[in-house]
Amino acid sequence: MPGQRWYTPYLFALPALALFGVFFVWPAVTAIQLSFMKYDVVSDPVVVGFDNFTRLAGDSRFWTATGNSVLFLIGLFPLLVVVPLLLAVLVNQQLPGIRTFRMLYYLPVVTSMVAVAVAWEYVFNLQGVLNWILTGFGLLDQPIQYLLDPFWALPALILVEGWKSMGFYMMIYLAGLQTIDSSLYEAARVDGASAWHRLRRITVPLMVPYIAVAFTMEMLDAMQAFTSVYVMTKGGPQDATLTLGYYIWSAGFEHYEMGYASAVGLVLWVVMIAMAVLNYRLSREKA
Repeated sequence: MPGQRWYTPYLFALPALALFGVFFVWPAVTAIQLSFMKYDVVSDPVVVGFDNFTRLAGDSRFWTATGNSVLFLIGLFPLLVVVPLLLAVLVNQQLPGIRTFRMLYYLPVVTSMVAVAVAWEYVFNLQGVLNWILTGFGLLDQPIQYLLDPFWALPALILVEGWKSMGFYMMIYLAGLQTIDSSLYEAARVDGASAWHRLRRITVPLMVPYIAVAFTMEMLDAMQAFTSVYVMTKGGPQDATLTLGYYIWSAGFEHYEMGYASAVGLVLWVVMIAMAVLNYRLSREKA
């Protein structure tokens, strides 16, 4: 436009760019610097080169945390990528009370993770609702202390994280479903296609970009899982729920090894970027 200054758009973007720089770029650069240092908060940082990364390669707890985070990712996949798509297909129908169902299913998303974790602690308790139901129906001979059992603790946390976020992923899919031309479904019905065939031949192929977004977000959420672990198990029992997110916090704020925690965080950051890029390329090939 005549008379418009070239820098006008940048002035509008300046507040957002300033916040981005202060709360993302600066901390990221600082963390990268600290990953090559030994720093315990009290003493001055000392440059140690790649010592933190060498230590990380031989750290059994780091590999345990990595394995648990991968199990978190695998366990959350059906809960946050598959089930929300089926729920979105359901709530996309014009059924009685469907608006109320959408609202109720989205409520956990806007609830604090701390509150959700505390509530689920009572569910998994020895005298909790889950044990009461399972023993009442004769499915268990005796109650299980799920959060203190190395076998059940991680699946319990995966269930909590999935239940908390499922509504958010459902809304992503719902937005995608509403972009699909309804005439495609009408033509398929005329041709005698069943609901399963319409889902497999129309819905899923056209939803690939949204599935890719959901899968990328699920990977990032799984690899960074922290709050539920912190509130419910503290990484126990026997490191059965030790995730990378919790291990980074523990190294930095329990053991005051800020340099080592930054090194683990940097590795996690690189892994998440690589996974996101790989998922993007695979989804583009399938689209």
